[in-house]
Amino acid sequence: MASGEIARPNVPSFDQTEINWDKLDKTKLYVVGAGIFSGVTVALYPLSVIKTRMQVASSDVVQKNAFSAFRNMLKVDGIPGLYRGFGTVITGAVPARIIFLTSLEMTKVASLNLVEPFKLSEPVQAALANGIAGMSASLCSQAVFVPIDVVSQKLMVQGYSGFAKYNGGFDVARKIIKSDGIRGLYRGFGLSVMTYSPSSAVWWASYGSSQRVIWRLLGHGNDKENVPSQSKIVCVQATGGIIAGAVASCVTTPLDTIKTRLQVMDNMQKQNVRQVIKRLIADDGWKGFYRGLGPRFFSMSAWGTTMIVAYEYLKRLCAVSEEI
Repeated sequence: MASGEIARPNVPSFDQTEINWDKLDKTKLYVVGAGIFSGVTVALYPLSVIKTRMQVASSDVVQKNAFSAFRNMLKVDGIPGLYRGFGTVITGAVPARIIFLTSLEMTKVASLNLVEPFKLSEPVQAALANGIAGMSASLCSQAVFVPIDVVSQKLMVQGYSGFAKYNGGFDVARKIIKSDGIRGLYRGFGLSVMTYSPSSAVWWASYGSSQRVIWRLLGHGNDKENVPSQSKIVCVQATGGIIAGAVASCVTTPLDTIKTRLQVMDNMQKQNVRQVIKRLIADDGWKGFYRGLGPRFFSMSAWGTTMIVAYEYLKRLCAVSEEI
């Protein structure tokens, strides 16, 4: 089943592009998926580091654009600087992603059943159902993701713009727990939920609805015989991923900027949400909320496209053949 789509018996042409969750070998999916998504994370991780540094930089060191930030990081830290905090992220990403994808797939059908009685158009139904599923999956995965996010972001900005230095992820976690207890690892949890849940909802809603629209434009709306080729399916999924990433990044970057600033602060810098907002406006005006939009836009689009194509390939690889 395409990750943004939900199998429905009255739309046969879409069913040809989908693999149902209950038809998958889950063990194989998780094991092979861990390898595939780890590779994607390696490729796109530097964008997260650049985005984070742009978001937290003080007014006297803020970079004009992502390329300037990238060039400065290479000059100061070399290639390793682009992967600060990577070990922490890759350790937590696997369980978080398993929780997310399992929750996503298991809630899709229920979400569709929830919106179906409203008799909305198919793209709108797909947007609502996928949005609900994406938000639910994000809520479930935040318990694992937020502590990883807090630790990794402190490593990303260590020694930059006045931030403290650490000796790895365990040192960060130890100092946070010593200072604030376990709750320190969940600093910004509320904003993380407010950022990632809507972001996930918007992403999956945009992905699901855009696919429906694209298939109709390509003439595959309700044609039972006109089955799309695998290459066309991949192109449509990739395009849907780009559209979803663009929409989600534009909608949620302000919240992400505030959340990131809250999470990287130490006790000497500690501020509340209102103070962070006032500081951003004082430094850059309202455009300060969109610091790092370029890297976030590219990261979400590239990640979404790569992830969804890899995920659909993985699901086909792990599909269990039905005995005739």
